[in-house]
Amino acid sequence: MTPPPARRLAEVAKKVGVSEATVSRVLNNRPGVAEATREAVLTALDVLGYERPTQLRGERARLIGLVLPELQNPIFPALAEVVGGALAQRGFTPVLCTRTTGGLSEAYYVDMLLDQQVSGVVFCGGHYAEADAPHEHYERLRERGVPVVLFNAAVGHLGFPCVATDDEVASEQSYGHLVSMGHTRLGAVVGPEDHVPSQRRVASLRAQAARSSGTVTVEVAHAQFSMESGRAAAARLLAEGVTGLVCGSDILALGAIRAVRRAGKDVPADVSVIGFDDSNFMNCTDPPLTTVRQPIEAMGRAAVTLLLNQVEGAAASEEELLFEPELVVRGSTGPLRTAPGASGAPAP
Repeated sequence: MTPPPARRLAEVAKKVGVSEATVSRVLNNRPGVAEATREAVLTALDVLGYERPTQLRGERARLIGLVLPELQNPIFPALAEVVGGALAQRGFTPVLCTRTTGGLSEAYYVDMLLDQQVSGVVFCGGHYAEADAPHEHYERLRERGVPVVLFNAAVGHLGFPCVATDDEVASEQSYGHLVSMGHTRLGAVVGPEDHVPSQRRVASLRAQAARSSGTVTVEVAHAQFSMESGRAAAARLLAEGVTGLVCGSDILALGAIRAVRRAGKDVPADVSVIGFDDSNFMNCTDPPLTTVRQPIEAMGRAAVTLLLNQVEGAAASEEELLFEPELVVRGSTGPLRTAPGASGAPAP
């Protein structure tokens, strides 16, 4: 083939730390280059956004797509750090793809990653967890034989390996903590109705309340995963007289605390609030947030192992690998101190 432009050769050579002649030999598929150097040159080509030569496109790059819904929630950068570090230790480079409102879609990122000949994709918080969302791009990955691992619960028909926090245990921990302090009117601030992890947590809370023979009730309000949406959802539950709020993320919990204060109440004297994730700085909020901690370090490393086992030829298991969460008790929960009346206001 015609050698690439000099600028391209120079950029790739600088990125890898080899000579331009070595880069040229790799791109022309000539012998005399160590396999590790050859792989480093091809990875640099992908990272810099250059198209691979035709005869090399059939080989997958040592790139792994990491598709996240956002970076504003601290749990996602934390996950990216764990996954990226674990991949680097195995000689792979993560390609971070972040969905934004009005920005590039998850399907677009999948097409881009396929064009880059990635070796695999890790999804966290994607459409796979939403029953009513489009799922065709996952099928494209399956058809191309690209290894995939999902974080947390997914719709049932995708058939990819999944690393998840045990939502049932998380709900049991939150429920038991609030009920042990006298709260009997609980509210759940969770994600959209088609969000599978939220469905699991709500089902667990309701099952536990059903076993109380009517002494404990659970009201549910659905929200988008933002602080303002969490505030609005929590406000609806406060109007129903709940005194304990179980939230589907730390961000939703911070919105719930804001709703409690706007209602003229105090956390935790009037309303207790529990988050989910134990993302960075939740011990620095006012009050420090009681939350369910996801074992992100262990989950991230397990996801990388599952993915790279597939890359190396192991069969993909559809089994969900569940990790047990931990309730971290801080200052946003406390004993029930007021008895709510029918309107939700403290009884005289």
